[in-house]
Amino acid sequence: MNTAQHTQGPVVLVTGAGSGIGRATARAFAADGARVLAVGRREGPLAETAEGLPGIRPYAADITADGAPERIVGAVLDTYGRLDVLVNNAGIVGGQTLGALAPDGIRPQFDTNLFAPALLTQAALPALEADGGGAVVNVSTSVGQRAWPGNSLYAATKTALELLTRSWAVELAPRGIRVNAVAPGAIGTAIGENRGLSEEEIEEIRAWQIAHTPMGRRGTPEEVAWAIRQLAAPEASFVTGAVLPVDGGAVVG
Repeated sequence: MNTAQHTQGPVVLVTGAGSGIGRATARAFAADGARVLAVGRREGPLAETAEGLPGIRPYAADITADGAPERIVGAVLDTYGRLDVLVNNAGIVGGQTLGALAPDGIRPQFDTNLFAPALLTQAALPALEADGGGAVVNVSTSVGQRAWPGNSLYAATKTALELLTRSWAVELAPRGIRVNAVAPGAIGTAIGENRGLSEEEIEEIRAWQIAHTPMGRRGTPEEVAWAIRQLAAPEASFVTGAVLPVDGGAVVG
């Protein structure tokens, strides 16, 4: 983020802002005085994200659609005239095991978790570079650093996003753009419900997550949002290429 921010506050674009980590991130930035374009597929959840915070402007869009990156960047520039921080948070989880994979289960994960962040970041580069540089924060997963049988494609897309994070950090440093990532562990979101899992399946996953988290609990979206804000802050101006675990010690435990 440019340290010479406008007095109105920085401009932040958050994808997947209709729920979970994206919603918490958009609200945390706005509560701190930022102006936020909250992007998601559905208008209703985005309106809930913006409730009580006039600094949030909802923008309904499918980030995987043709031309969506350019339209989204155009919307933030039309609305605020600048862009300081891009948070690539939107993601979807599959669940297919090897032997049961099908193209209609593979493509959406790669389109949403990998291709869309790459194309959106590319479209945002001129705006992020203006006025001295900006920041990109990608949302990965701690599972990308270890095996995840039965959900390997999701982990693969997020591991690839971490490699992009490190590569872009080197590529874009001369342009004044910092690129970092957070790698959440077990976080209390509705991702299981969104996958259509039964309550019994969700409870089984929750128990497994807690058992494999040294801190003995799941994290909250707000805790991940805090980490995202720190990586985007002017005080982190010498931090780039980092992947910050927010997982209660799950990877090292």
